[in-house]
Amino acid sequence: MRIKRIGLLLLPLALLPLLAGCRGPQTAVSTSSPEPTLAASSPLSEEGPAVGPTQTVSPGPDEAATALPAPGPLLAARFGTTVGGVQSGAEAVRRFVREAMTGPSGVYTNYLDTEQSAEQATGHEVLSESASLSLRIAARSGDAAGFAAAWQTAKATFDRAWGFSYRYSPKLGKAYTVNAAVDDLRLIRALYEAGEAFEDRSYTREADRYGERLLRYNAPDGELRDFYDGAAGLANGFLTLCYADFRTLLRLPETAGPKAVAATALTTVENGYLSDRFPFYETRYVYGEKGYRSERINTVESLLTVLHLTEIGREREASIRFIRERVADGTLYGAYSREGEPLSKVESTAIYALTAMIGAERKDGELYRNSLNRMKGFQIEDPASPLNGAFGNEPTQEAYSFDNLMALLAYTY
Repeated sequence: MRIKRIGLLLLPLALLPLLAGCRGPQTAVSTSSPEPTLAASSPLSEEGPAVGPTQTVSPGPDEAATALPAPGPLLAARFGTTVGGVQSGAEAVRRFVREAMTGPSGVYTNYLDTEQSAEQATGHEVLSESASLSLRIAARSGDAAGFAAAWQTAKATFDRAWGFSYRYSPKLGKAYTVNAAVDDLRLIRALYEAGEAFEDRSYTREADRYGERLLRYNAPDGELRDFYDGAAGLANGFLTLCYADFRTLLRLPETAGPKAVAATALTTVENGYLSDRFPFYETRYVYGEKGYRSERINTVESLLTVLHLTEIGREREASIRFIRERVADGTLYGAYSREGEPLSKVESTAIYALTAMIGAERKDGELYRNSLNRMKGFQIEDPASPLNGAFGNEPTQEAYSFDNLMALLAYTY
């Protein structure tokens, strides 16, 4: 029997020492690990979190890493419009997010509110992750007014001198003093996409400015790092491989040195490839140890890594074959051992949203179609339900921003 995983929520890695992954699980089943707790020690340790075995591989000079593509347009023709009959759920989820999950500060983390005082973002707290996804959706959908409004809200909520705060609690009036490079890069990409979509150079100039800031704080030595702590004035000591968004890095102003940062990150990511038998990627690289750490392989992370590589033509064919086969069979699960053994039979909306984006980037109609059809199996279609149109869990009334926004983003490809 298929078990549905209901949500995957991005949190800065340094705050989650017990979780080997970009996102902490928010599930409606008891098959996943307990929710992680905050580190008792400083999250800025050069050694990184204690998350399992270390595989020592020192990224050295790599000629392939310097052969990066020249920056090009971010918005190509929408591939999904050429694949018929797969976008029927888009308007319903768009309406649900707009009417039931959006407040004055942005898109809620969860449909149900909480006290907003937990170690992880919950309830009607808002995340820079959600803001960045919403902005990309608006830009790729050609919604100029929606983008402008969402960008003003995102700036007011998250923008700080050192980066975009990853999390804000409206109930507590609290913005956290940590950014997440993957979300900052996504916000910057959304600005570049808006500049192209709306022919508005002001968005492009803002993207350039924020891109320079990102490299100044999150890659001060030319090595991309997950987060910068504005209160401590320090960056962390490791890179989670799925944080390396090469297409966006390569669009940043040349004066900031983005190509060198992207080349170093590419070498790190490509050396983190596990094997052709299990063609996913290590979780993170710890600079001080010159090695990789992975307790388990979270599928959303590796898929995001594969997507980032696909966007610059550096994906492994073994990875694509593995993804295509598992999507076709409906057996692409949420987490694996490093040897490729499934750790549960949990699936998620976000998994299939990401495989749809990979299919679109490769112009693979079969992968795109199969992915969206699998994804749609998680959508609630009940006019009597308050979650009608959502990707969520009707019995528990849970619906998470990440799943719903990733689905919407996949529909724009």
